[in-house]
Amino acid sequence: MPELPDLTIYLEALERRVRGRVLRRVRLASPFVLRTVEPSLQSVEGRTVLALRRMGKRLIFELEGSSFLVIHLMIAGRFQWKAAGARVPGRVGLVGFDFDEGTLLLTEASSKKRASLHLVEGASALAGFERGGLELSESSLQSFSERLRAENHTLKRALTDPRILSGIGNAYSDEILHRAQLSPVTLTQRLNDEELARLHDAAISTVAEWTSRLREEVADGFPEKVTAFRPEMAVHGKYGAPCPVCGTRVQRIVHGDNETNYCPRCQTAGKLLADRSLSRLLKKDWPKTIEELERRRG
Repeated sequence: MPELPDLTIYLEALERRVRGRVLRRVRLASPFVLRTVEPSLQSVEGRTVLALRRMGKRLIFELEGSSFLVIHLMIAGRFQWKAAGARVPGRVGLVGFDFDEGTLLLTEASSKKRASLHLVEGASALAGFERGGLELSESSLQSFSERLRAENHTLKRALTDPRILSGIGNAYSDEILHRAQLSPVTLTQRLNDEELARLHDAAISTVAEWTSRLREEVADGFPEKVTAFRPEMAVHGKYGAPCPVCGTRVQRIVHGDNETNYCPRCQTAGKLLADRSLSRLLKKDWPKTIEELERRRG
């Protein structure tokens, strides 16, 4: 799922291409993506895009007449910028937004059609999409600490909860926790002041660093390789690979469709966290420490 750094780069690229431009036509290829009935998509044709913004993990197109296109990419949704009038791809294409300067395509490479498009009128209707998460770039240590300590959740859950923090998901939460040297299952209300300060610094620096990397990679182009799995990442998607800090094999916790990656030496003092499916299978044979796991591997 595109997260804060990716969404920031998308927003910057879209600003350069469509802000101040007239949306000539909207071509809906998949009815499943449109989650509103009134007003119709055709009602915004011929209107100028006044501004773009991000609201959590949603991207907002503000059009003349106080109309807003609200797009959530979810896991597999992506944007493509093509020549004006480009065909909407048959299998993955959802919508085509036609401008004189080019066509913005919304695609989704998944059979689970989760990406969404809403068209709403008025600021009050738009406010209904606000989840209330704190923006990292605007956060102080005090506001960050207050948000995390307000409820008692695991750090992994707290970082990815859109009501607590805005725009952070599975990938960057793994990277933040690795940089902060904190376990994903530590409870927020058990963090001391030093650990909270470390987590706040790690969150801000991780997001800023990756935003800068992606901005440099894209330059004046359009983001083409938006992915949650990047070779430069420390632990996310790196199960079994060596931690770049200590060389210990990265471990994981699998829960449904989500996987949490962590370094047991840097983050959990050598302790292996129970993976629900594997630990249930191995039961008493489940290794409790990284040393025991390494001995079993020979």
